[in-house]
Order: sequence, then structure tokens, then C-alpha cells
Amino acid sequence: MDSDTRNRNPAAATRPGLVVRREEVAPVRWTVEEGRMLLRAEHTGGLFSLLELLTPPGAAPPPHVHEDSDETFHVLEGEYEIVLGDQVHEAGPGTTVYGPRGLRHGFRNVGEAPARMLCVATPGGIESMFEGLARILAAPGGPDRERIGELVARHRVKYR
Repeated sequence: MDSDTRNRNPAAATRPGLVVRREEVAPVRWTVEEGRMLLRAEHTGGLFSLLELLTPPGAAPPPHVHEDSDETFHVLEGEYEIVLGDQVHEAGPGTTVYGPRGLRHGFRNVGEAPARMLCVATPGGIESMFEGLARILAAPGGPDRERIGELVARHRVKYR
């Protein structure tokens, strides 16, 4: 790809570099997962978000589709089954999986210990959905399904 056809974001080019230490980023828990928002959309000029996900044994978010974002997963520890469309893939440490927007995907920790992976979401901003979900789930009175539905709809995520 030549320089004329690359997707450029001038705002990102003018941002200073950033060093993030994992231990300095507080984890956020939602449904069955915990995540650390290592790089947020505001850090990257909206180009991408980088999250570290920790999944307990046997846990799995429901299969879903992102209509406006791509996700790339890189397994650091543990064993996952990752669904892409109608196929299930075994994914151990060192495995990278790309799930483009519009493709149904999901994952499950099939090991006996917590599993950990990095997730790059492009464009950035998915962290606000997870933080919103965590707030809704932590609210007194239990989860408000209507608010959860509104949140995921606003982020153009559909569960299938």
C-alpha cells in the first residue's frame, strides 16, 4: 500500500507518545470478564483501543457482531475457543485471531485457570461500552436489562 492510499489520522500524528504500565491501570469487571483499558481512543486519536482481557475458566461472553468495529485478539495465557462465523478455533498462547466488523464472533476459556489476551478494537472507543456495562451491572437493584440493551445498541453490537 503506498502512502496515498493509507488511512491517515492527522490528530493521532500530533499526539505525544505514551507509556502505560499494566499495574497502573485499574481493572474493570463486567459480566464474566475483567479488563484493563491499556490504550483508550483518546490516547490514539480514535484509531484503536487496546484492552487486556482476563477470562475465568469456563467463562464466555455471548457470540456477537460489532457493526462498526474490528477486533483482533492475541492470546497471552491459557486456552480459548474462539468462534469466527460458523467455525470454532482453538487458540493458545501466541495465537492471534482477527474478527472483522460484521462477522459473528465470541470466545470461551476452555482451560482450568484464568486465561488472558489482548484485544485491539479499531476504531477506538469500545472501552466506554465495557465501562458503561460495569456501571449498570454494579448499580443497586441488579442489572437493568433495558439500559444494557440501549448501551450495546448505541455501540452497534448485536448478540447472535
